[in-house]
Amino acid sequence: MIDSARLFRAKAPLLASPPTQSDADRPLGDSTDQTEGNSQHESPEALEPQSPAGTADSPSSPDGSLSSDSDDFERLQRRLILFTLMVSALAVPITALIYDLHTASSLLVGGLAGALYLRLLARSVGKVGNGAKKVGKLQLLVPVVLVMAAIRLPQLEILPAFLGFLLYKPAVILQMLTDR
Repeated sequence: MIDSARLFRAKAPLLASPPTQSDADRPLGDSTDQTEGNSQHESPEALEPQSPAGTADSPSSPDGSLSSDSDDFERLQRRLILFTLMVSALAVPITALIYDLHTASSLLVGGLAGALYLRLLARSVGKVGNGAKKVGKLQLLVPVVLVMAAIRLPQLEILPAFLGFLLYKPAVILQMLTDR
């Protein structure tokens, strides 16, 4: 892409991993960023592929930031699943009072399927930094199996089950609000 208006020129280098010591010491307007001809002049070690964060051959920083990041991710994952179960536990009795137990049980099954979906998604995302190139698609089977079960089983209603599955979304919003 030709950038004659220089709209896409980044002020700082965009890196997938934390900057190395030499990148952090270099000023932003350094001549190694980009010249007038839009060609990059980088050192040979900058052209080597960098290993993803968290792999065995990437060194952790002295303060343990890689282990801290994985601990933060695990904590976030547990909190999201916990909030999903809490929202489901709050929604099921309200649904039982407003509608009936049959509808509430369908909502509960959907809520549990939403928690399973989050768990599978988090596990798949956790593997991305450890050698996997993209997020797996196993978690996409959860809503498909839920809808198929609701169609086949007379004990499950499809709409409450699917709405129960979607209860993970308010849990994500709740998690975001509690992080502030």
